[in-house]
Parts: sequence; structure tokens; C-alpha cells
Amino acid sequence: APKATVVADLVARVQPAAVLLASSQEGKEIAARLAVKLDNGVLTDVVGLAADGTATQVAFAGSTIVKAKVTKGLPLVTVRPNSLNPVPAAASPAVEQLTVSVTDADKLAKVVERVAEQKGSRPELTEASVVVSGGRGVGNADNFKLVEEMADLLGGAVGASRAAVDSGYYPHQFQVGQTGKTVSPQLYVALGISGAIQHRAGMQTSKTIVAVNKDAEAPIFELADYGVVGDLFKVVPQAAEEIRKRK
Repeated sequence: APKATVVADLVARVQPAAVLLASSQEGKEIAARLAVKLDNGVLTDVVGLAADGTATQVAFAGSTIVKAKVTKGLPLVTVRPNSLNPVPAAASPAVEQLTVSVTDADKLAKVVERVAEQKGSRPELTEASVVVSGGRGVGNADNFKLVEEMADLLGGAVGASRAAVDSGYYPHQFQVGQTGKTVSPQLYVALGISGAIQHRAGMQTSKTIVAVNKDAEAPIFELADYGVVGDLFKVVPQAAEEIRKRK
């Protein structure tokens, strides 16, 4: 709430062309509060944005691409992490120190406790530029070490399909899919994942998709840029060895 108040005050002061926020849990809440304060339209989970304010969204588990514009106010959008490629541009920004103030109305909720989850050396799943995910085909929890090894070699995060999570192979917080997390990395590697629509909804905006599956008819191959039909327990160690050679 305080952040939304500060941004609303800033918008009124500088009259920006648009307001972009990250499509995270906090970013979407700030955007919603900001839209109410400004009496402005808002678009969330945007994966593309044109200069005229036309936003691209993926809907209905990825089966539909939507083009939308804010019809009241300025373009106020939350952007899905990793969905847009930043392009370097020459600029001379003027940095201005702002004095902000919030009212008691912005302090009606109080954080009473913060618990920081222990993080390993891997990047956060939704922000990683490389994600290696394992599915039912990985077989069991012990075999997920193969997925972790590949992710670590590529400097990426580990993901899992719903089938793998439901089977107890990997913790739920790493689930990629419609009922899990949405990722949009530069490289997505799917190991032993059939590619049901539920999973595809969470990763289909990835820039490059590589799939390894022993079933040549697996739906994941319809989406993959590169596919290997084979036993992942033979393919992945060979790939890992080649990666090590190139390091």
C-alpha cells in the first residue's frame, strides 16, 4: 500500500508515458492499488508491449494469444519476468532524489514476521535465464540429481512437472505449470516431461525449448525447438560431458 501511494504521487508529478511493474505477487498488488488510485485501466502478466501501448498476454493455459490496450488512463502493465529482452540504448538519465510521505491509511496492514527461505546457489526459478525441469520420466526422487546436475552445469534453476511433484520426486515450490510457477527463460530443458497443456501453460513463452523424451509422440515435441527421442539416462550424461568439455 505505501509503495502504491508513492508511485501514484510520482505518476501525478511526472506524467510518464507508461508504468511498468514486475508481474510478481507484490508487483501485481501494487498495480491493482495504483489502478484504483489513478482510476486507470491495468493489464497483468504481459509478455510483450508495443510502443503504442498494445500489450500481448497469454490466456486459457496458453491456447490463446490476446492483444489488449488500456482504454482509460496511461498504459499500466505488469510484465512477466524474462519475457522481454532488454536492448541497450544510449541515455543520459537525470537522477532525482524524491521526498515521499505516506498516510496512516497506507499502514492498515502490518508485517509481523518475515521468514527467509534458505536459498542454494541456484537462481530463483521464475527469474532464471536457464531452467532444467524433470517430469514423470525421471523415475524417482534420487534420479532428480541428474536434473540438478544439468541445471548446475548450465547455471540454471531446477523445475519439475506436476506429475513429478505429485509423485514426490521434487518439492512443490519448484512446480512449473498452470497450477505452479510460470517461467520464461532464454533456455528451457524438459527432461522426461510429456508436455501436457497444464505444463505448457507455465513454460511455453521460453525463448528456446529443448526436450528429451523416449516417446516420439509426446506433445512436448510440438513445442520444442530441439527434441531428442531417447532415454534421458543415456542422453543427459552425454550432454553433461560435452558441456564440461566446453567449459
